[in-house]
Amino acid sequence: MTAKPGDYVEVTSSEETVSGILLESPELENDVVIVKLDSGYNAGIDKKKVKKISLLPQQKTKEAKIKKEKISSDKSLPKISILHTGGTIASKVDYRTGSVYSSFKPEDLLEMFPELGKIAQFDSVFISNMWSDDLRFKHFELLAKAIEKEVKKGVDGIIIGMGTDNLAVASSALAFIIESTSIPIIFVGAQRSSDRGSSDTAMNLICAATFISETDFTGVALCMHENISDNDCVILPACKTRKMHTSRRDAFRPVNAQPIARVNYDTKSVTFITEPEKKSDKLLIKPKMEEKVGLLKIHVNMQPEQFEFYKGYKGLVIEGTGLGHTPGQVPDETAKIHKKIYPAIKSVIDSGCVVVMTSQTLYGRIQMNVYDKGRDLTSLGVIPGEDMLPNTAFVKLAWLLGNHTKEETKNLITQNLRGEISDRTEERTFLI
Repeated sequence: MTAKPGDYVEVTSSEETVSGILLESPELENDVVIVKLDSGYNAGIDKKKVKKISLLPQQKTKEAKIKKEKISSDKSLPKISILHTGGTIASKVDYRTGSVYSSFKPEDLLEMFPELGKIAQFDSVFISNMWSDDLRFKHFELLAKAIEKEVKKGVDGIIIGMGTDNLAVASSALAFIIESTSIPIIFVGAQRSSDRGSSDTAMNLICAATFISETDFTGVALCMHENISDNDCVILPACKTRKMHTSRRDAFRPVNAQPIARVNYDTKSVTFITEPEKKSDKLLIKPKMEEKVGLLKIHVNMQPEQFEFYKGYKGLVIEGTGLGHTPGQVPDETAKIHKKIYPAIKSVIDSGCVVVMTSQTLYGRIQMNVYDKGRDLTSLGVIPGEDMLPNTAFVKLAWLLGNHTKEETKNLITQNLRGEISDRTEERTFLI
């Protein structure tokens, strides 16, 4: 019998023998046999080296089985609500294609990880079932309203489950929207779907719940793996964190900052690395964000039209090079089109747009008085963005313009409101 995608097989090649679920090969990889191993990882074997593919009938169409148990919590434990928005943390594997798709309802996450019941009492709220690539500012408003509703119920903390691609961006946006809060609001994602052997879902959720139940922290933060092993998670600052790898479980890193705390998965101990925020006694939410705000990345061979597109926008963040630069000078005849770039930027600013400069380097801070290029740009009206991450500056600018006048925005954009701007650049925060 010929094995087909979804069958549990043993593949013998000239180099090794592996067993797992046979996956459908993409068109560009028809010369490779792909097998999903029990660990959750995929193995690709060159078809030319395959000697035999044996069907293992006793495990045919095997799927990862997850034991589900109803959580039974002690009523004296803290109350935590999980807001479900979708993403890999709420996904499972399609064993025909090997891809992941959104599947679990919020309560499924609780049933899969009964250990959570020893930490807190849980409730789950369905917000959406989406990948974070599809987020819009209105989704942040929906989340803010859902948070407000849960706070009124008297919960002790909130976990927001979301796809990792824009997890850090969303946490930054919510940090501005939620001006003050008396409880912790922790964003949690997963780099591996919940039914894979290599999944990080359980540990990230359990460490987030532990942090909420064991500390007096208030505010918005993220909880993800500290390294590739299953020892510790770190609580990361909402406005200073970036996803730095496509697939590693420790993909999230603080930039120009340190983690807030470390949570040991085995001992459930919490160690603060930086001083926690002062506890607030109220929830204050300002969810409005200006829609007409853009983010433009500087690259070689730019055209004036790329800047002019933003004429009429309310705000624009430029992800510039180095200390905060764009093309604009004409060193030779080949670069003569650059004569039109500074006028294009000036026309955007003259149209009423607030333009803020950040850096592609991520680490370090903007210094626009060092080179004449920086001084040229500030003379046009470009505002240095200190050491803000580009996406943080983007959501901050949208939030400021949604809640303040243009002049107030120009003043507040360079002020540290939620930990998005560091007082000074510390060497120890580079690539930690």
